[in-house]
Amino acid sequence: MASRPPAIALLLVLAGFASPAAAFNITRLLGEFSDFSTFNSLLSQTKLAEEINRRQTITVLAVDNGAAGGISSLPSDVQRKVLSMHLVLDYYDTAKLGAIKNHTTLLTTMFQSSGKATDRMGFLNFTKRSDGVMVFGSAQPGAPKNSQMVKSVASRPYNISVLQVSAPIVPPGVGGSADSGAPPPHNKATAPAPSTKGKKKGAKDAEAPAPGPSSDDDDTGADAPADAPGPAADGPPADGPTADGPAADGPTADGPLRHWSSDHAADAPEGSAAGRVAVGAGLGIVALLMTII
Repeated sequence: MASRPPAIALLLVLAGFASPAAAFNITRLLGEFSDFSTFNSLLSQTKLAEEINRRQTITVLAVDNGAAGGISSLPSDVQRKVLSMHLVLDYYDTAKLGAIKNHTTLLTTMFQSSGKATDRMGFLNFTKRSDGVMVFGSAQPGAPKNSQMVKSVASRPYNISVLQVSAPIVPPGVGGSADSGAPPPHNKATAPAPSTKGKKKGAKDAEAPAPGPSSDDDDTGADAPADAPGPAADGPPADGPTADGPAADGPTADGPLRHWSSDHAADAPEGSAAGRVAVGAGLGIVALLMTII
């Protein structure tokens, strides 16, 4: 039983070491700097000061009284969202920020942990520029990084760090606020839509078949061979004997008749079928008379 008091004392000592070392009060801490009285008052009004004091590690991005007007002019529910964007859920002082790999990173804020942030609205985009200036901005696409780090106000490694930034960080569209902290959305000129009438006409023209030969052209083409010059129907054939006339070559059965007909055939009009018939008839009569005689 005598050993119990020392054991209890040891437990109390261990409990003291195990208790959060971040026993800080943000209201008292900022109360030492009159330049941040407005920001400090806003943290108390929105009950965020109590949440800050319950954390073991946190970084507060504070704005002075001149810049805090951009937050106090917002509706109360939007004020809390914007202020929670200035509370980073880790310890960052100037040395740690300057040592970030690639000089840029995303920082998780208390707004993100609240479950009310959408998309990347609850994250901060930190970048150390080539000129050494450290800047913060909303991680929302298109949001500017226009809040520069001014100085370190107070720190207690590795529990709390208070850094002054030049301007409030307001995510675009947070709470439907007009002051989004981002440039106004660019009104893209809508290209004029093509005329429906013209489009239909063009489509109709495109679908129309290519013009073909007309019926008149077809008829003309069909008649073209008839117009070409050719042998006359009544003219003698170019070569060979005709069916109605005597053979041009070769002996006939009646030699005298062939000789006489050749002499008189010259007097008959050439190229006339009727003439050849008449000559043939005349020769027949003459041959008949000569037979009688």
